[in-house]
Amino acid sequence: MLQIYRGKDYVINDFIRIHQPTLGEIADFGEQRYFSVVHMLCATPTDCKYQLHLQGINWEEITDFELFLIYSKGFRQEDTRLLFGDLDIASYGRYRNQENDELCLYNPETNSIIDRSIYELMVSFLRKVHGLKRHVEISGNEFTHKALLEEAEEEFLLQKNKEFESSLVPLISTMLGMEGFGYNHNTVWDMKLLAFMDSVRRIPSIKNTDLLLQSGYSGFGIDLKKVNKKELNYFRDLD
Repeated sequence: MLQIYRGKDYVINDFIRIHQPTLGEIADFGEQRYFSVVHMLCATPTDCKYQLHLQGINWEEITDFELFLIYSKGFRQEDTRLLFGDLDIASYGRYRNQENDELCLYNPETNSIIDRSIYELMVSFLRKVHGLKRHVEISGNEFTHKALLEEAEEEFLLQKNKEFESSLVPLISTMLGMEGFGYNHNTVWDMKLLAFMDSVRRIPSIKNTDLLLQSGYSGFGIDLKKVNKKELNYFRDLD
């Protein structure tokens, strides 16, 4: 985790190295393009329930890795190069591993594979850097299953016709105007993504702790004995 926070590339094996970009690199590459790839790589069947339904696939009957296999040909190298460099996921074909009889992706030219365990390492890193949580919904019955699909269809059509809005601009703008953030408009672009997103959460957390302590010790505010001790700890794990 310390190396991830430091911003070092995450080396999985000789063929897969995941780069953690700076804000400037994301801006140059294209924010919409970058985050579209990240969200697709980290997607669960629940996230794609409507799209899978159109293909005749029940989202509750496939795994995250099987979803990745379905969409693997869509990960063009030109769209993933900021993360994976020369790795071309689309060049890998489906292959059944003779050792464990499990499906995986295989590239005969490099004799390299992306199996379930490698995929989980990749996604775990990406979710950690981007603050993403694994999204899972289980319907339990046919009525709920249908309702969730209808909701997913509405959301899909809404997002399809919605113009892209930057998620980073308001965050960067706010942080530049926030006391305690040690970067300016010229230097913020060199920040690695995880360190920046951590500051987005950490600085307001520190300010909230300050307010609680000031109120508690003023003699006219809250009773600190009734406050969760974690909220009074500047160094707490934000997760």
